[in-house]
Amino acid sequence: MSEDRELGAAPGFIEPRVRAEFPGLALAWISVECRTAGTPRSVKQRLQHLSNRFHGASVVAMRSQPIPQAYRSFYRQVGLDPEATRIPSEAAAVKRLLQGGFRSTGLLSDALLIALVETGVPVWALDADRVEASGLGIRTSHPGERLGTLEPPLAAGRLVVADAGQVHAILFGAVAPGHEAGARTSRIALFTVGVPGVPGIHLEEALWVCGEILGSA
Repeated sequence: MSEDRELGAAPGFIEPRVRAEFPGLALAWISVECRTAGTPRSVKQRLQHLSNRFHGASVVAMRSQPIPQAYRSFYRQVGLDPEATRIPSEAAAVKRLLQGGFRSTGLLSDALLIALVETGVPVWALDADRVEASGLGIRTSHPGERLGTLEPPLAAGRLVVADAGQVHAILFGAVAPGHEAGARTSRIALFTVGVPGVPGIHLEEALWVCGEILGSA
């Protein structure tokens, strides 16, 4: 991926009734070529540097920052308690405190973590070969739809990330089994979700950070 940050990020579709109920909800995504190899030393050093920026007081202060506040507020809108189900940036920060640092667990997971910690915006990864060319978006689940072929049917009307043909993930939740990017994935679809109060430039930045790490490894 080039250093001029020409992402080619695509805006995802938002189902009209979802847009009407949750104005400001957005999805952006890109596709990158990569094999999820081991993490280079430079990326591990970047994780260590980020670890040094986090301590107990800074984690507590996160809640007063605009981007975490925006995600916490949206969680409440969709019926999630951010005290019980932490937003991704808070979950990562608490895990860092418990572990004593951000631990390297593989190139893809490290890239997702760095993008999250540096921007406050979560990024998810799918096997791009499972995603239809028309792209990703946010809609409500249809009666009988499943999160993966072996899973029980989803409740109709649940907010999901999907393409024209299938559900790939629960919004802010699990990715469908078998749809994740894995060790043999050569093309990865990265997507991020924006909520009211999170400028689109932050979504682009999160995608760029993740894509740049994967593309340069």
